[in-house]
Amino acid sequence: MPQVEHRYLTTKEAAARVRLSESALEKKRVDGTGPIFVKLGKSVRYEATALDEWIAAGRHKSTAELIISKAS
Repeated sequence: MPQVEHRYLTTKEAAARVRLSESALEKKRVDGTGPIFVKLGKSVRYEATALDEWIAAGRHKSTAELIISKAS
């Protein structure tokens, strides 16, 4: 039976998808450096597409590129 991908992931599922610990993802949520999330009552959910976009936004060709972008 093929595995079905859920559109909205729990923090645990999202952390596994991006290969971070749950606490690291929670800290990024608090300081605003993490992926976009949805609040449903007391629950936090992440869209799989938002996780993919967040990862893609962090792509760089070299570390020099990071230094130049921070200097701007």
